[in-house]
Amino acid sequence: MKKVIVIGGGAAGFFAAINAKEMNPSLDISILEKRKEVLQKVKISGGGRCNVTHACFDPKALSEFYPRGQKELLGPFHQFMTGDTFAWFEANEIELKIEADNRVFPTSNSSQTIIDCFLDKTKELNIEVHKGCGVNYIEPQEDQWIVHTKDKDYTCDAVVMAAGSSKKTWELAQTLGHSIVTPVPSLFTFNIKDDRIALLPGLSVPNAHVNLMDTTLEASGPLLITHWGLSGPAVLKLSAFGARILAEKKYSYTVQVNWLSLPLENVKNTLLELRKAEAKKQLILRSAFADLPKRLWEQLVRAAGIAPNMNWADLSNQHIENLAQQLTQCVFKAQGKSTFKEEFVTAGGVDLKEINFKRFESRLHKNLFFIGEVLDIDAVTGGFNFQNAWTGGYVVAKALATDSKHS
Repeated sequence: MKKVIVIGGGAAGFFAAINAKEMNPSLDISILEKRKEVLQKVKISGGGRCNVTHACFDPKALSEFYPRGQKELLGPFHQFMTGDTFAWFEANEIELKIEADNRVFPTSNSSQTIIDCFLDKTKELNIEVHKGCGVNYIEPQEDQWIVHTKDKDYTCDAVVMAAGSSKKTWELAQTLGHSIVTPVPSLFTFNIKDDRIALLPGLSVPNAHVNLMDTTLEASGPLLITHWGLSGPAVLKLSAFGARILAEKKYSYTVQVNWLSLPLENVKNTLLELRKAEAKKQLILRSAFADLPKRLWEQLVRAAGIAPNMNWADLSNQHIENLAQQLTQCVFKAQGKSTFKEEFVTAGGVDLKEINFKRFESRLHKNLFFIGEVLDIDAVTGGFNFQNAWTGGYVVAKALATDSKHS
Protein backbone atom coordinates (compact mmCIF):
# COMPACT_ATOMS: atom_id res chain seq x y z
CA MET A 1 0.00 0.00 0.00
CA LYS A 2 1.45 3.36 -1.06
CA LYS A 3 1.66 5.90 1.78
CA VAL A 4 1.19 9.62 1.16
CA ILE A 5 1.78 12.44 3.64
CA VAL A 6 0.07 15.77 2.89
CA ILE A 7 1.68 18.64 4.82
CA GLY A 8 -0.93 21.34 5.41
CA GLY A 9 -4.60 21.06 6.31
CA GLY A 10 -5.89 23.80 4.05
CA ALA A 11 -7.96 23.86 0.87
CA ALA A 12 -5.27 22.46 -1.45
CA GLY A 13 -4.16 19.72 0.95
CA PHE A 14 -7.66 18.44 1.67
CA PHE A 15 -8.67 18.54 -1.99
CA ALA A 16 -5.57 16.58 -3.05
CA ALA A 17 -6.03 13.96 -0.32
CA ILE A 18 -9.75 13.43 -0.97
CA ASN A 19 -9.42 13.19 -4.74
CA ALA A 20 -6.39 10.88 -4.63
CA LYS A 21 -8.18 8.48 -2.27
CA GLU A 22 -11.35 8.53 -4.40
CA MET A 23 -9.33 7.79 -7.54
CA ASN A 24 -7.31 5.06 -5.84
CA PRO A 25 -8.77 3.67 -2.58
CA SER A 26 -5.61 1.60 -1.96
CA LEU A 27 -3.64 4.75 -1.06
CA ASP A 28 -2.88 5.34 2.63
CA ILE A 29 -3.12 9.13 3.10
CA SER A 30 -2.53 11.31 6.17
CA ILE A 31 -2.84 15.08 6.49
CA LEU A 32 -0.56 16.87 8.96
CA GLU A 33 -1.67 20.33 10.16
CA LYS A 34 0.48 22.35 12.56
CA ARG A 35 -2.45 24.39 13.91
CA LYS A 36 -5.15 23.16 16.26
CA GLU A 37 -7.78 23.59 13.55
CA VAL A 38 -7.84 22.82 9.84
CA LEU A 39 -9.22 24.79 6.89
CA GLN A 40 -8.90 28.17 8.63
CA LYS A 41 -8.47 30.18 5.43
CA VAL A 42 -11.57 28.52 3.97
CA LYS A 43 -13.45 29.59 7.10
CA ILE A 44 -12.67 33.31 6.80
CA SER A 45 -12.70 33.59 3.00
CA GLY A 46 -15.31 35.85 1.43
CA GLY A 47 -16.37 37.27 4.79
CA GLY A 48 -17.14 33.78 6.10
CA ARG A 49 -19.03 32.73 2.97
CA CYS A 50 -16.08 31.11 1.10
CA ASN A 51 -15.50 32.52 -2.37
CA VAL A 52 -15.07 29.06 -3.94
CA THR A 53 -14.07 30.12 -7.46
CA HIS A 54 -14.81 32.67 -10.19
CA ALA A 55 -17.26 32.23 -13.07
CA CYS A 56 -14.68 32.31 -15.85
CA PHE A 57 -14.93 29.17 -17.96
CA ASP A 58 -12.12 29.62 -20.49
CA PRO A 59 -8.65 28.37 -19.41
CA LYS A 60 -6.77 31.15 -21.22
CA ALA A 61 -9.02 33.92 -19.85
CA LEU A 62 -8.86 32.38 -16.36
CA SER A 63 -5.05 32.22 -16.36
CA GLU A 64 -4.86 35.98 -17.00
CA PHE A 65 -6.09 36.71 -13.46
CA TYR A 66 -2.79 35.36 -12.06
CA PRO A 67 0.07 37.91 -11.97
CA ARG A 68 2.39 35.02 -11.09
CA GLY A 69 1.57 31.57 -12.48
CA GLN A 70 -0.32 32.72 -15.59
CA LYS A 71 1.76 30.67 -18.04
CA GLU A 72 2.23 27.68 -15.73
CA LEU A 73 -1.46 27.25 -14.87
CA LEU A 74 -2.73 27.23 -18.44
CA GLY A 75 -2.02 23.49 -18.93
CA PRO A 76 -3.41 22.44 -15.52
CA PHE A 77 -6.59 24.49 -16.18
CA HIS A 78 -7.22 22.26 -19.20
CA GLN A 79 -7.23 19.33 -16.75
CA PHE A 80 -9.38 20.88 -14.01
CA MET A 81 -10.92 24.34 -13.85
CA THR A 82 -14.07 26.26 -12.98
CA GLY A 83 -16.63 23.96 -14.61
CA ASP A 84 -14.98 20.96 -12.94
CA THR A 85 -15.11 22.76 -9.58
CA PHE A 86 -18.87 23.26 -10.01
CA ALA A 87 -19.30 19.59 -10.98
CA TRP A 88 -17.19 18.34 -8.04
CA PHE A 89 -19.08 20.28 -5.39
CA GLU A 90 -22.47 19.48 -6.92
CA ALA A 91 -21.54 15.76 -6.96
CA ASN A 92 -20.92 16.20 -3.22
CA GLU A 93 -24.34 17.83 -2.74
CA ILE A 94 -23.10 21.39 -2.40
CA GLU A 95 -24.91 23.82 -4.65
CA LEU A 96 -22.95 26.85 -5.84
CA LYS A 97 -24.24 30.22 -7.06
CA ILE A 98 -22.75 32.91 -9.28
CA GLU A 99 -23.13 36.46 -7.97
CA ALA A 100 -23.37 39.65 -10.05
CA ASP A 101 -19.58 40.22 -9.99
CA ASN A 102 -18.97 36.58 -11.11
CA ARG A 103 -17.71 35.46 -7.72
CA VAL A 104 -18.97 31.99 -6.78
CA PHE A 105 -20.25 31.00 -3.33
CA PRO A 106 -22.14 28.06 -1.82
CA THR A 107 -25.87 28.84 -1.86
CA SER A 108 -25.79 28.32 1.92
CA ASN A 109 -23.69 31.53 2.17
CA SER A 110 -21.57 29.75 4.75
CA SER A 111 -17.97 28.53 4.52
CA GLN A 112 -18.87 25.88 7.09
CA THR A 113 -20.70 24.03 4.29
CA ILE A 114 -17.37 23.54 2.48
CA ILE A 115 -15.50 22.67 5.68
CA ASP A 116 -18.11 20.08 6.71
CA CYS A 117 -17.96 18.53 3.24
CA PHE A 118 -14.18 18.10 3.43
CA LEU A 119 -14.22 16.76 6.99
CA ASP A 120 -17.02 14.30 6.16
CA LYS A 121 -15.13 13.10 3.08
CA THR A 122 -11.90 12.47 5.02
CA LYS A 123 -13.84 10.40 7.59
CA GLU A 124 -15.70 8.48 4.91
CA LEU A 125 -12.46 7.73 3.02
CA ASN A 126 -10.38 6.93 6.15
CA ILE A 127 -7.94 9.77 5.56
CA GLU A 128 -6.21 10.51 8.86
CA VAL A 129 -6.07 14.18 9.88
CA HIS A 130 -3.47 15.03 12.54
CA LYS A 131 -3.89 18.48 14.11
CA GLY A 132 -1.20 20.29 16.11
CA CYS A 133 1.33 18.32 14.10
CA GLY A 134 3.99 20.68 12.77
CA VAL A 135 6.74 19.28 10.54
CA ASN A 136 10.32 19.88 11.66
CA TYR A 137 12.09 18.53 8.61
CA ILE A 138 11.72 16.16 5.67
CA GLU A 139 14.37 13.56 4.97
CA PRO A 140 14.65 11.98 1.53
CA GLN A 141 15.56 8.27 1.49
CA GLU A 142 16.35 6.17 -1.57
CA ASP A 143 12.74 5.44 -2.58
CA GLN A 144 10.91 6.91 0.40
CA TRP A 145 10.57 9.96 2.61
CA ILE A 146 10.71 10.41 6.37
CA VAL A 147 8.64 13.32 7.65
CA HIS A 148 9.85 14.30 11.12
CA THR A 149 7.40 15.96 13.53
CA LYS A 150 7.80 16.78 17.22
CA ASP A 151 6.07 13.59 18.41
CA LYS A 152 6.42 11.12 15.58
CA ASP A 153 8.27 10.27 12.35
CA TYR A 154 6.21 9.30 9.31
CA THR A 155 7.69 7.12 6.58
CA CYS A 156 5.95 7.51 3.24
CA ASP A 157 6.28 7.06 -0.52
CA ALA A 158 5.20 10.57 -1.50
CA VAL A 159 5.04 14.01 0.14
CA VAL A 160 2.59 16.77 -0.86
CA MET A 161 3.60 20.21 0.39
CA ALA A 162 0.39 22.21 0.78
CA ALA A 163 1.11 24.30 3.87
CA GLY A 164 0.56 27.72 2.31
CA SER A 165 2.76 30.78 2.26
CA SER A 166 4.64 30.46 5.53
CA LYS A 167 8.30 31.01 6.34
CA LYS A 168 8.56 27.53 7.89
CA THR A 169 7.16 25.82 4.77
CA TRP A 170 9.58 27.69 2.52
CA GLU A 171 12.48 26.74 4.81
CA LEU A 172 11.47 23.06 4.48
CA ALA A 173 11.48 23.45 0.68
CA GLN A 174 14.91 25.14 0.80
CA THR A 175 16.43 22.28 2.82
CA LEU A 176 15.42 20.03 -0.10
CA GLY A 177 17.30 22.25 -2.57
CA HIS A 178 14.42 24.39 -3.81
CA SER A 179 14.78 28.12 -4.49
CA ILE A 180 12.36 30.56 -2.87
CA VAL A 181 11.32 33.74 -4.67
CA THR A 182 11.37 36.36 -1.89
CA PRO A 183 7.79 37.01 -0.74
CA VAL A 184 6.28 40.50 -0.92
CA PRO A 185 2.70 41.59 -0.11
CA SER A 186 0.05 41.44 -2.82
CA LEU A 187 -3.62 42.51 -2.79
CA PHE A 188 -3.50 45.71 -0.76
CA THR A 189 -5.16 49.11 -0.79
CA PHE A 190 -3.29 52.33 -1.62
CA ASN A 191 -2.61 54.68 1.31
CA ILE A 192 -3.31 58.21 0.08
CA LYS A 193 -3.71 61.42 2.08
CA ASP A 194 -5.35 63.97 -0.22
CA ASP A 195 -7.96 66.68 0.40
CA ARG A 196 -9.88 65.66 -2.72
CA ILE A 197 -10.88 62.31 -1.20
CA ALA A 198 -10.29 62.84 2.55
CA LEU A 199 -13.98 63.41 3.36
CA LEU A 200 -15.40 60.81 0.97
CA PRO A 201 -14.84 57.32 2.50
CA GLY A 202 -17.45 54.85 1.30
CA LEU A 203 -17.98 56.51 -2.09
CA SER A 204 -17.35 54.39 -5.17
CA VAL A 205 -17.36 54.68 -8.95
CA PRO A 206 -18.38 51.67 -11.09
CA ASN A 207 -15.64 51.75 -13.71
CA ALA A 208 -12.46 53.73 -13.18
CA HIS A 209 -9.11 53.30 -14.91
CA VAL A 210 -6.03 53.40 -12.66
CA ASN A 211 -2.42 53.36 -13.75
CA LEU A 212 0.84 53.27 -11.85
CA MET A 213 2.85 56.18 -13.21
CA ASP A 214 6.33 55.52 -14.64
CA THR A 215 5.29 51.90 -15.36
CA THR A 216 3.12 50.10 -17.92
CA LEU A 217 0.83 48.78 -15.18
CA GLU A 218 -2.85 49.67 -15.39
CA ALA A 219 -6.22 48.25 -14.32
CA SER A 220 -9.90 49.04 -14.75
CA GLY A 221 -12.94 48.31 -12.65
CA PRO A 222 -14.88 49.53 -9.61
CA LEU A 223 -12.94 51.96 -7.40
CA LEU A 224 -13.68 52.58 -3.73
CA ILE A 225 -12.59 55.54 -1.60
CA THR A 226 -11.70 54.45 1.96
CA HIS A 227 -10.42 56.07 5.16
CA TRP A 228 -6.90 55.03 4.04
CA GLY A 229 -7.12 56.09 0.40
CA LEU A 230 -8.17 53.99 -2.59
CA SER A 231 -9.36 50.38 -2.79
CA GLY A 232 -11.80 48.28 -4.79
CA PRO A 233 -11.17 45.73 -7.58
CA ALA A 234 -9.22 48.13 -9.84
CA VAL A 235 -6.71 49.00 -7.09
CA LEU A 236 -6.42 45.44 -5.77
CA LYS A 237 -5.71 44.16 -9.29
CA LEU A 238 -3.05 46.85 -9.75
CA SER A 239 -1.47 45.99 -6.38
CA ALA A 240 -1.33 42.30 -7.34
CA PHE A 241 0.23 42.82 -10.76
CA GLY A 242 2.52 45.54 -9.38
CA ALA A 243 3.46 43.73 -6.16
CA ARG A 244 7.18 43.47 -6.93
CA ILE A 245 7.49 46.93 -8.50
CA LEU A 246 5.74 48.58 -5.54
CA ALA A 247 7.96 46.69 -3.09
CA GLU A 248 11.03 47.95 -4.98
CA LYS A 249 9.64 51.50 -4.71
CA LYS A 250 9.30 50.94 -0.93
CA TYR A 251 5.59 51.73 -1.33
CA SER A 252 6.20 55.35 -2.33
CA TYR A 253 4.52 55.75 -5.71
CA THR A 254 2.23 57.89 -7.87
CA VAL A 255 -1.10 56.72 -9.30
CA GLN A 256 -3.25 58.34 -11.93
CA VAL A 257 -7.03 57.84 -11.85
CA ASN A 258 -9.46 58.27 -14.71
CA TRP A 259 -12.73 58.32 -12.75
CA LEU A 260 -14.82 57.92 -15.90
CA SER A 261 -12.67 55.61 -18.06
CA LEU A 262 -13.18 58.12 -20.87
CA PRO A 263 -10.57 59.90 -23.04
CA LEU A 264 -9.60 63.43 -21.99
CA GLU A 265 -10.82 64.94 -25.28
CA ASN A 266 -14.26 63.31 -25.01
CA VAL A 267 -14.71 64.70 -21.50
CA LYS A 268 -13.55 68.18 -22.61
CA ASN A 269 -16.10 68.14 -25.43
CA THR A 270 -18.87 67.15 -23.02
CA LEU A 271 -17.90 69.99 -20.67
CA LEU A 272 -17.81 72.50 -23.56
CA GLU A 273 -21.31 71.40 -24.64
CA LEU A 274 -22.56 71.78 -21.06
CA ARG A 275 -21.09 75.31 -20.92
CA LYS A 276 -23.52 76.22 -23.71
CA ALA A 277 -26.51 74.05 -22.74
CA GLU A 278 -26.44 74.74 -18.98
CA ALA A 279 -25.02 78.29 -19.18
CA LYS A 280 -27.07 79.83 -16.34
CA LYS A 281 -26.87 76.85 -13.99
CA GLN A 282 -24.44 76.51 -11.11
CA LEU A 283 -22.19 73.61 -12.12
CA ILE A 284 -21.33 72.39 -8.60
CA LEU A 285 -24.98 71.53 -7.88
CA ARG A 286 -25.16 68.41 -10.07
CA SER A 287 -22.59 65.90 -11.31
CA ALA A 288 -22.23 66.15 -15.07
CA PHE A 289 -21.60 62.39 -15.33
CA ALA A 290 -24.10 59.77 -14.18
CA ASP A 291 -21.43 57.41 -12.77
CA LEU A 292 -19.67 60.09 -10.74
CA PRO A 293 -21.11 60.68 -7.22
CA LYS A 294 -22.13 64.30 -6.57
CA ARG A 295 -19.80 64.72 -3.56
CA LEU A 296 -16.80 63.55 -5.58
CA TRP A 297 -17.83 65.88 -8.45
CA GLU A 298 -17.87 68.80 -5.98
CA GLN A 299 -14.34 67.99 -4.78
CA LEU A 300 -12.97 67.69 -8.31
CA VAL A 301 -14.66 70.96 -9.35
CA ARG A 302 -12.96 72.74 -6.43
CA ALA A 303 -9.63 71.06 -7.25
CA ALA A 304 -9.91 72.47 -10.78
CA GLY A 305 -9.90 76.00 -9.31
CA ILE A 306 -13.61 76.61 -9.93
CA ALA A 307 -15.43 78.63 -7.26
CA PRO A 308 -18.57 76.94 -5.79
CA ASN A 309 -20.85 79.81 -6.91
CA MET A 310 -19.76 79.78 -10.58
CA ASN A 311 -22.23 79.05 -13.38
CA TRP A 312 -21.31 76.96 -16.42
CA ALA A 313 -21.17 80.15 -18.53
CA ASP A 314 -18.47 81.55 -16.22
CA LEU A 315 -15.98 78.81 -17.08
CA SER A 316 -12.90 79.76 -19.06
CA ASN A 317 -11.25 77.31 -21.43
CA GLN A 318 -8.56 76.82 -18.78
CA HIS A 319 -11.25 75.86 -16.23
CA ILE A 320 -12.59 73.28 -18.70
CA GLU A 321 -9.08 71.92 -19.25
CA ASN A 322 -8.40 71.71 -15.48
CA LEU A 323 -11.70 69.96 -14.76
CA ALA A 324 -11.25 67.46 -17.60
CA GLN A 325 -7.81 66.64 -16.20
CA GLN A 326 -9.19 66.12 -12.67
CA LEU A 327 -11.81 63.78 -14.12
CA THR A 328 -9.50 61.74 -16.36
CA GLN A 329 -5.90 62.32 -15.20
CA CYS A 330 -6.27 62.75 -11.44
CA VAL A 331 -2.81 62.23 -9.90
CA PHE A 332 -2.31 61.02 -6.32
CA LYS A 333 0.87 60.48 -4.31
CA ALA A 334 0.63 57.22 -2.38
CA GLN A 335 2.71 56.22 0.62
CA GLY A 336 2.36 52.76 2.08
CA LYS A 337 -0.29 50.06 1.88
CA SER A 338 -3.10 48.54 3.94
CA THR A 339 -4.04 44.86 4.01
CA PHE A 340 -7.22 44.06 2.14
CA LYS A 341 -9.60 42.63 4.81
CA GLU A 342 -8.20 39.41 6.28
CA GLU A 343 -7.28 37.93 2.92
CA PHE A 344 -3.58 38.72 3.07
CA VAL A 345 -1.84 37.28 0.03
CA THR A 346 1.86 37.16 -0.77
CA ALA A 347 3.67 37.13 -4.08
CA GLY A 348 6.55 34.71 -3.66
CA GLY A 349 7.31 31.10 -2.83
CA VAL A 350 8.84 28.04 -4.46
CA ASP A 351 10.34 29.01 -7.83
CA LEU A 352 8.01 27.85 -10.62
CA LYS A 353 10.92 26.83 -12.86
CA GLU A 354 11.58 23.97 -10.43
CA ILE A 355 8.10 22.44 -10.80
CA ASN A 356 6.71 20.10 -13.47
CA PHE A 357 3.18 21.48 -13.89
CA LYS A 358 1.88 18.38 -15.65
CA ARG A 359 1.96 16.82 -12.17
CA PHE A 360 2.83 19.74 -9.80
CA GLU A 361 5.89 17.64 -8.95
CA SER A 362 9.36 18.84 -7.98
CA ARG A 363 11.89 18.69 -10.80
CA LEU A 364 14.55 18.01 -8.14
CA HIS A 365 12.91 15.10 -6.31
CA LYS A 366 10.55 12.40 -7.53
CA ASN A 367 7.36 12.03 -5.44
CA LEU A 368 7.65 15.48 -3.88
CA PHE A 369 4.71 17.71 -4.85
CA PHE A 370 3.90 21.38 -4.23
CA ILE A 371 0.41 22.92 -4.45
CA GLY A 372 -1.39 26.08 -3.36
CA GLU A 373 0.23 29.21 -1.97
CA VAL A 374 3.54 27.52 -1.12
CA LEU A 375 4.31 28.14 -4.82
CA ASP A 376 5.12 31.54 -6.33
CA ILE A 377 1.53 31.73 -7.62
CA ASP A 378 -1.06 34.30 -6.60
CA ALA A 379 -4.13 35.91 -8.08
CA VAL A 380 -6.35 38.94 -7.87
CA THR A 381 -9.28 38.79 -5.46
CA GLY A 382 -12.46 36.98 -6.48
CA GLY A 383 -12.03 33.22 -5.89
CA PHE A 384 -8.96 32.69 -8.08
CA ASN A 385 -6.59 31.62 -5.29
CA PHE A 386 -9.01 28.84 -4.34
CA GLN A 387 -9.29 27.74 -7.97
CA ASN A 388 -5.50 27.37 -8.00
CA ALA A 389 -5.84 25.17 -4.88
CA TRP A 390 -8.53 22.94 -6.45
CA THR A 391 -6.64 22.61 -9.75
CA GLY A 392 -3.30 21.81 -8.10
CA GLY A 393 -4.99 19.40 -5.68
CA TYR A 394 -6.73 17.54 -8.49
CA VAL A 395 -3.64 17.28 -10.73
CA VAL A 396 -1.52 15.94 -7.83
CA ALA A 397 -4.29 13.50 -6.85
CA LYS A 398 -4.34 12.14 -10.38
CA ALA A 399 -0.53 11.73 -10.39
CA LEU A 400 -0.56 9.94 -7.01
CA ALA A 401 -3.44 7.65 -7.96
CA THR A 402 -1.97 6.76 -11.35
CA ASP A 403 1.59 6.19 -10.05
CA SER A 404 0.29 3.83 -7.38
CA LYS A 405 -1.76 1.79 -9.84
CA HIS A 406 1.26 1.40 -12.10
CA SER A 407 3.74 0.58 -9.33
